[in-house]
Amino acid sequence: MKLDYHQLQKDLAGVGYIAEDSLAMALTLASGLQRPLLLEGQAGVGKTEVAKAIAEALSTRLIRLQCYEGLDANSAIYEWNYQRQLLAIRAREGEGQSAEAVEAQIFSEAFLLKRPLLEAISDETSPVLLIDEIDRADEEFEAFLLEVLSDFQVTVPEIGTITARSIPHVILTSNGTRVLSDALRRRCLYSYLEFPDEDKEVAIVKARLPDIDAQLLGQVVRFVQTLRREELEKVPGVAETLDWARALSGLELQGLEDDPETVQASLICLLKTEIDLKAVTPEVTQRLVGKVA
Repeated sequence: MKLDYHQLQKDLAGVGYIAEDSLAMALTLASGLQRPLLLEGQAGVGKTEVAKAIAEALSTRLIRLQCYEGLDANSAIYEWNYQRQLLAIRAREGEGQSAEAVEAQIFSEAFLLKRPLLEAISDETSPVLLIDEIDRADEEFEAFLLEVLSDFQVTVPEIGTITARSIPHVILTSNGTRVLSDALRRRCLYSYLEFPDEDKEVAIVKARLPDIDAQLLGQVVRFVQTLRREELEKVPGVAETLDWARALSGLELQGLEDDPETVQASLICLLKTEIDLKAVTPEVTQRLVGKVA
């Protein structure tokens, strides 16, 4: 199979995601080699959006596992449907079946509740499996992932090993809040995402909001690019840029200098903490507007 990352770039652009050459190559190789792709970068650079875009571009299903502290195998791989098992036991009590026969029936795939990892390898068509913010999960949880990411199979003690019907496109994201294990990294291809430069961010917003005023678009992106260099608790990401551009366009502004009060009030689209809202005063906003208008 020929690997063509330029075609993947075009396919991603067709669904509104602008991918740099390095990312398009990483996605293409991960798919061709059937290897997971680990994406690292600051919060807000668009790591999760990569998985959404690749699923849309490939016209396949997106299965998301949101990681958190305390996540365990039951929540990520499978659980037994205990209520259904109890009902089945009661239904068979009067049939005279042996305990062994009942046990064999209730511990079968029909009584499994498939969680994201098992669900992903059970699909007939390769889905995109997004393991989001893996760095938030405990180190112990990574061990549960290794069997899935190495051989794309899950072992259920009562049943045995369930092997993937199709190999999912696996994307893991990390914000770097803790160091990931070498064992996990060895099983993945790797790409690091930066905040987009001005030209790329303009292209991203234009792709999502094709009718936005060109002057407003340029000012919005330059303002956000400049704002990211301020001392903030939470730097606005690409999603915040899109929200603000959509909001200002809906308010029918054609330039940031047109209505200072409205622009200041609309900064709630960009600033997500009390400290940042207080830090970006009207004077700071006008200073930044003066640089981009």
